[in-house]
Amino acid sequence: MAAAPQTIVLIHGMWMTPLSWEHWAERYRGQGHEVIAPGWPGLDREPAELRADPSPLHGLSVTDVVDHYEEIIGRLDRPPVIIGHSFGGLISQLLLNRGLGSAGVALDTAAPKGVLKLPLSTLRSALPALKNPFGKNNDVPLTHEQFHWCFTNALSEADSKAVYERYYIPGSARPFFQAALANFNPNAATKVNFKNPARPPLLLVTGAVDRICPPSVNQATFKKQRQAPSATEHKEYAGRCHYPGQDGWEEVADFVLDWTVEHSTQPREALA
Repeated sequence: MAAAPQTIVLIHGMWMTPLSWEHWAERYRGQGHEVIAPGWPGLDREPAELRADPSPLHGLSVTDVVDHYEEIIGRLDRPPVIIGHSFGGLISQLLLNRGLGSAGVALDTAAPKGVLKLPLSTLRSALPALKNPFGKNNDVPLTHEQFHWCFTNALSEADSKAVYERYYIPGSARPFFQAALANFNPNAATKVNFKNPARPPLLLVTGAVDRICPPSVNQATFKKQRQAPSATEHKEYAGRCHYPGQDGWEEVADFVLDWTVEHSTQPREALA
């Protein structure tokens, strides 16, 4: 059965822009849904422009991004489905923690405060940001070789290069520092109330060969988040890496939408 029309907010992750959602957005719109994919503050630009001038990334914090999306969601006619990827998955969790949205998905998500699992591959992926302890307000460029290792490792070098050239932008260092130091900060920007009774349903999804958010991180986040009374599930896909546009993305996109429709806090008649 086709899902009832939804309002869907897509939140991109680090090293990406809203353009990274182009295929997901087209698919959802083709199914009759209203889809918006706003950029992080200052990032509603073409990747080539941001690569040439990454100044909007300087000092950009997790709270800046969450507040930005809360303002956007507050202007919508009804609570949306919130789908975030990578650091966007963490943003989704923080928005849900504020009671926003009808249901949410954290795809290949960065971990909130309290998740202690930190595999070596995750550390290696964050190293370009964290190697300079005085550079928390810097941008974080990746070479194609670095991008291929951590982001598109399930793709051929040629396919990875095409993804890099179309979607890649430098990252912002500050969210990496905020996430890395969260467990030492009682007021961390990445803190959520894992028992929050007002948190909408949450689905956590990752790929089995994801090096930035390996399955162990996803499961550790799930174990924390399932303390909330609302529906909380996790899903792992064999052979999938961190890149959300990897071949077979349609299966993932359809599954997460079906899950959110099934578990939405909005009455069915309100979605018709």
